[in-house]
Amino acid sequence: MASNGKKKGISFNSPVILTFSALCFLALILNIFSGGRSNMYIFSVYRSSFTDLLTYVRFFGHVLGHADWNHLLGNLMMILVVGPLLEEKYGSKCILFVILITALVTGLVHFVFSPGVMLLGASGVVFAFILLASLTSFEDGMIPMTFILVAVLYIGQQVYNGLVITDNISNLTHIVGGIVGAVCGFALNKKR
Repeated sequence: MASNGKKKGISFNSPVILTFSALCFLALILNIFSGGRSNMYIFSVYRSSFTDLLTYVRFFGHVLGHADWNHLLGNLMMILVVGPLLEEKYGSKCILFVILITALVTGLVHFVFSPGVMLLGASGVVFAFILLASLTSFEDGMIPMTFILVAVLYIGQQVYNGLVITDNISNLTHIVGGIVGAVCGFALNKKR
């Protein structure tokens, strides 16, 4: 204890975001040690049989898997900046729900529309958080200008990139994640 009576130390201020980040880190370590097999079987989603129980695990697990350190760090930096603020505003249960529903919806959309491609990474969650964050000052009946600008800029860029650029980035997942974040933002703020 400090002399002025205040505690000093490190706080576990955002349990869902910190746990999610740690799980992403552990998934990448496991993938490295398994020679890529853990991403293949658990931490990516792709068209597979509904009789394979891991298909259902992958609908959620794909947000934990990342291709490499750059992929992981790119997603975690945004999640660790925006996530704790959202968790403080909406609560841990709501943020966990946003992560899970984003994983499920992006996983299902990818499963249906991109049958020959594996999807992994938390970028859908990143885009959900970005759109959700732009709605934090939502007032009943009024749509924040920041939400409109963020939606146009972030989602518009993904539409453009999806049409013009050929790369290994799932722009559809970013768009769907953003839509999930916007829907959750409107629902959570309407409830308040």
